[in-house]
Amino acid sequence: MQEIKLREDYIKLGQALKAANLVESGVMAKMVIQDGMVTVNGRTEIQRGKKLVDGDVVSFEGETIKIIK
Repeated sequence: MQEIKLREDYIKLGQALKAANLVESGVMAKMVIQDGMVTVNGRTEIQRGKKLVDGDVVSFEGETIKIIK
């Protein structure tokens, strides 16, 4: 499990996928999110701009990211 440390109050879902190197670009992040391939806290998320906060867990293609403060 990768951890992403917040610099502000939140990070957007697309930015988190890029920061964890799970996608190569914002366009790719948008595509995988809109295709329903990403979950946040166990639920499919289709909003690229979803704000992630401390404690949120993102899963994509068997990889997991935890957002920490």
